Amino acid sequence: MEIVDARGQVCPRPIIMTKNVFDELEEGTVKTQVDDMYCVENLQKYANGQGFEFSYVETDYGFETTIVKEKGAEKKVEETNGNLVLAFSSDKMGDGDEKLGKSLIKSYIYSVAEADEVPSTLLFFNYGIHLTTEGSEVIDDLKKIEEKGAKIMTCGACLDFYDRKEKLLIGEVTNMYVIYDTLSKADRNVIIR
Repeated sequence: MEIVDARGQVCPRPIIMTKNVFDELEEGTVKTQVDDMYCVENLQKYANGQGFEFSYVETDYGFETTIVKEKGAEKKVEETNGNLVLAFSSDKMGDGDEKLGKSLIKSYIYSVAEADEVPSTLLFFNYGIHLTTEGSEVIDDLKKIEEKGAKIMTCGACLDFYDRKEKLLIGEVTNMYVIYDTLSKADRNVIIR
């Protein structure tokens, strides 16, 4: 039995920490310690999606989930990423509080980096170019995504506009024609703004 101490971690980290342990196990039990019910619910969704048994108990420190992977457990069939393109037009996710938006985009990119399959391409334009340039907090995660085979492209006109071309840290410089072509040929697109 493995124990994962994910107390003090915000989602998706408890899920990814648990998943990483299961990736090394053919079968077995993982107990994950978390602070709140929200993490418990997310771990339950993860377990259900993998075909694993799930239970939890409340403890003095929060909650302890127990997830059991039996040999031959059947993962629910999911659609593969295929030719999925993610396009980022901002350095934060959604409207509203800027601090929350920046935290969400960081967590989203971390989740992509930890996924078994990554998108074929990540496009960065307008203010999204700040995610691929000096000062970005997600460069390490973007490097992981690139190492897994994703292409990372940043709009050259946008880099020029924000005077950041010399500060590009990952991927390649591209143009609007290539961005259009990439988006139009993709099986699926997700625009993050």
